[in-house]
Amino acid sequence: MGTRHTLYVHADESCLGNQFTDRANPGGAAALVEVWRSGAWERRDLWVSEPDTTNNRMALRSAIEVLEALRRPCSVRLWSDSQYLVRGIREWLPAWKARDWRRRSGAVENLELWQTLDALLQRHDVRPEWVRGHAGHPRNEYANHLATRAAKDRSASGGLVPSGFEEWLATERDRGRYLDFEESAPPDP
Repeated sequence: MGTRHTLYVHADESCLGNQFTDRANPGGAAALVEVWRSGAWERRDLWVSEPDTTNNRMALRSAIEVLEALRRPCSVRLWSDSQYLVRGIREWLPAWKARDWRRRSGAVENLELWQTLDALLQRHDVRPEWVRGHAGHPRNEYANHLATRAAKDRSASGGLVPSGFEEWLATERDRGRYLDFEESAPPDP
């Protein structure tokens, strides 16, 4: 996945048991990473987990893990259903930095992760886009599948690995879902 191509990243997060305050809430972060080459998609997956976390923390990890896995500077289109991540990158991060990493109302939550993400954003050309979660977008649903599985299994991929998107999509189509989804060339970068 070289620098001459735009990477298309569909990231998602999961945190199990958010409603409970008396026990650990395992979480997962995951991404489907795609590049269009020679008229076809090349895909990789990535996922991580934490034993006790939050959705916001895992949203940040979903972007950080992908950007850290890239060996050289890349152009990245990043889709996430996390307003916290997308608005944070677009709107809040510049203001926090201008105020020496503080919000108007006090400390920035997940500061260390935001600072890590900020350093990675300086290395890569990242265009974040929001997508409505659980709205039938197959790539987002697949990333959610990976994140939820990571949270349940408390597993990690150990970096970018061959993707299971095509097999997952075939199974979903057997269930009558995503029948109108067609593989096509990416939108203009």
